[in-house]
Amino acid sequence: MHKTIGILGGMSPESTVAYYEYITRTYTDRFGDYGYPEILIYSVSFQTYVDWPREDRWDLVAEGLSKAARRLAGAGADFVLIATNTMHIVFDEVEASVNVPMLSLLDAVGEAVRQRHIDTVGLLGTAFTMEKLFYRERLAEKGIAVLVPDSADRTLVNDVIYDELVSGEIRDASRDTFVRIINDLMGRGAEGVILGCTEIPLLVRKEDVGIPLFDTTEIHAEAALRYAVEK
Repeated sequence: MHKTIGILGGMSPESTVAYYEYITRTYTDRFGDYGYPEILIYSVSFQTYVDWPREDRWDLVAEGLSKAARRLAGAGADFVLIATNTMHIVFDEVEASVNVPMLSLLDAVGEAVRQRHIDTVGLLGTAFTMEKLFYRERLAEKGIAVLVPDSADRTLVNDVIYDELVSGEIRDASRDTFVRIINDLMGRGAEGVILGCTEIPLLVRKEDVGIPLFDTTEIHAEAALRYAVEK
């Protein structure tokens, strides 16, 4: 019997759907049947998780996500994952609030980078993800250095995420901008780039650039699937 997966989603709907589709479709491709793990999804009201970080109310973010995680656990989830990069700022607080395991996106991404024997990566994501230290500190524990774009480019990346990608809007001009920023990171020594927002893989594909890209949605969803089916 597989473990029941609890997905804390809605941040944004686009990425939550990507997690669900990856887990179910990959299971069927891999095992040849439709016996994929049961999945519970708690979709929060996204607006509060846009507003609270902008107001620097991470205490409210932690409180809200902890409540949602406990609801997933109470509904029967055997483990819980937060289906977004930025909200891993409060991962430790949420993990401490529940009595089931939490599956960290940062740990899964760090392992994926180490498996490629890469020591320096670029990081793209929301302004919070790129500017706060939680990502860099967690990856530093695995011996990985993290580079981020300059201030102007961080603003461009953040604006595309919130103004376009979270609502499913894909623009060629924005793809060109991201490719240029990735090339700049490569020129500064990045051996790969973490797409550290679960919507970015909707815009930038591996074939768009000449450097390894780490799709955090796929990596995290794969870790969830493996954990769910392991004996």
